[in-house]
Amino acid sequence: MHGRTQPPLFDDLSLSAQTNYAELVEQAQARMLDRSIRDLPGSFNKKEIKGVHYWYWQFRGLEGKVRQSYLGPDDERLRELIRQRVEGKRGERDGLARLAGACTALGCINVTSQHFKVINRLAEHGFFNAGGVLIGTHAFIAMSNMLGVRWTGGWSTNDIDIDVTHAGENVSLALPTNANANVHDAITSLGMGLLPAKSITTGPAATYISAKGEMRIDLLTVAGRSDAVYRHEPLNVNLEPLKFMEFSLEKTTQTVVISGENALVVNIPSPIRYALHKLVVMAERQEQFRTKVAKDAGQVGSIVSYALERSPQALKDAAVDLMSRGKGWRSRVAIGLDHLERYHPLMAKELSAILKLSRDSRDLQRRDIEPPDADDFDSRPKG
Repeated sequence: MHGRTQPPLFDDLSLSAQTNYAELVEQAQARMLDRSIRDLPGSFNKKEIKGVHYWYWQFRGLEGKVRQSYLGPDDERLRELIRQRVEGKRGERDGLARLAGACTALGCINVTSQHFKVINRLAEHGFFNAGGVLIGTHAFIAMSNMLGVRWTGGWSTNDIDIDVTHAGENVSLALPTNANANVHDAITSLGMGLLPAKSITTGPAATYISAKGEMRIDLLTVAGRSDAVYRHEPLNVNLEPLKFMEFSLEKTTQTVVISGENALVVNIPSPIRYALHKLVVMAERQEQFRTKVAKDAGQVGSIVSYALERSPQALKDAAVDLMSRGKGWRSRVAIGLDHLERYHPLMAKELSAILKLSRDSRDLQRRDIEPPDADDFDSRPKG
């Protein structure tokens, strides 16, 4: 956009890195698809949810119930892989480690080996085939490689945030082989000392923390009429509802996380919707979490910077959706913009214009930040 004096908050990866990463995603997705439907007689099934199409492998389990394994959002790459599978073609899949290593060497952002081990173990237990979504900073890392850029700030963390909501009817229906995938066992089997956190006042939490506190896993879901942590028996874990989460999970995408010569297909939010959700969530941060606000602002600023340059219409469309969701949402957007302005004033100014929130209107929105009505919370679309 014209008149900008601040440099963008990202650098482009080299053409070689972008080309290798695109091939890595294709190879990893093909391997995931082969593994998801191997030895399971069934058929490909496409669903439309809120105007977005998703692919599933539908089959009948041993107990006679129809089950579905989530394959990913409809796009040209996945359609081609499905076409090849239907025609009985199976390409060579032996170059994954080589491609991942090349991407690493060429500057693609990696997750740590310890965090990759956790994410991979969940994948082995069917978490992503159930439509589970990786969120937080690890998704932000994956977004950079997917978009062909390297973020210049706002992406260092030791937390892994995982969301169990998926683009389908419910978690159990999306599990590939049975309705009782044990996420608790998947986490504890890693041997990293990760145990469920407990509070004297509230009881069991939806968080796993290692003994020394160097790693934590948060299990989140969309908020309903209650924001209390609750037990989700099919996954054998507690879940914490997070307000406004549904916005970033209505249009998920699929990409690959890298760690050295390892690569894994994961589901992540749409980058622009992820950033606008972060903008809203910043309003919920208490003063003692100033460090998290700074990190959130860095991620919002980075993605907005990219969107202004490369996807301005998509940013405008998402902004219209965000501002149409009710007074509780708009109030928090105004406060989120205040936080963003503190760290990235130019990004805040340009985003305010897109959201149609002048400084005067932001002052009006901030005046009452009462909790949003129950109607402000939309549950995930039913499949």
